[in-house]
Amino acid sequence: MRVRSIVLPLVVFTTVIFLLQILLGKGFTAAFMLQSADVLSRPWILITSMFLHSGIMHLLFNMYALYMFGPLIEQRIGTKRFVLIYLIAGILSAAGFAMAYPSSSALGASGAIMAILGLTIVLLPDIRVLFFFVVPMSMRTAGIIFALLDIFGVFAPVSTGIAHLAHLIGLACGIIYGINLQKKKKKYYRSFSSKHHLDSDDVDEYLRSGRI
Repeated sequence: MRVRSIVLPLVVFTTVIFLLQILLGKGFTAAFMLQSADVLSRPWILITSMFLHSGIMHLLFNMYALYMFGPLIEQRIGTKRFVLIYLIAGILSAAGFAMAYPSSSALGASGAIMAILGLTIVLLPDIRVLFFFVVPMSMRTAGIIFALLDIFGVFAPVSTGIAHLAHLIGLACGIIYGINLQKKKKKYYRSFSSKHHLDSDDVDEYLRSGRI
C-alpha cells in the first residue's frame, strides 16, 4: 500500500521516539542526542538528534508546524524531495551547531522544520498564518520575524536554551532550495511549454514526480 504523504508517518515516528525517551529515561536520550564533542566519533547523532525532543511543548510545537506546513510543501515538491531536504537540513543544522558550539549539546527537529518553513516562504509567500497563534500575517512577514528573532538569539548576551543557529541554518537551507526549485520551474517552463503546450501545472507535476 502506497503512503500518500510522508508527513503523518514522520509525526508518528517522532512521537514514538519521544515516548521511548520517557519510558527509557535520560540514558536513551543521552545516547542519541547531539553532543558536539562526539560528532566525529559518533556521526549518526547528527541524524538521531533530530528525532528527539526536550519536553512535550517542544515536541508539540515542532510537530504542529510540520503537520501544518509539511503537506503543503510535499504536495508541491514531491515526497522524495521533501524527505531529502528534511534530512539534509536537519543534518546541516546539527553539524553547523556542533562546529559553532563544540562543548554544547542539542536535540530536536527544529532545524529540519525550519527548512520546511523556508520553502513555504519561497513557494507560498502570501499564505496567511497566525504568528504565535494570534497575529495574522503573510508567511513572508512571519519568516522575516522568525529570522530576526533567531539572529537576536545567536548574539544575545545570555543563553536562551534554544539552538538559534541551527534554526537559521535550517531556514537558509529551505530558502536556498526553494529558490533553486523556482529557477528550475522557470527553465522547464520556457523549454517545454513552446514545444509541448504545457502549462504551469504540468511543469509543477513534472518537477514533483518526473511525469507529465
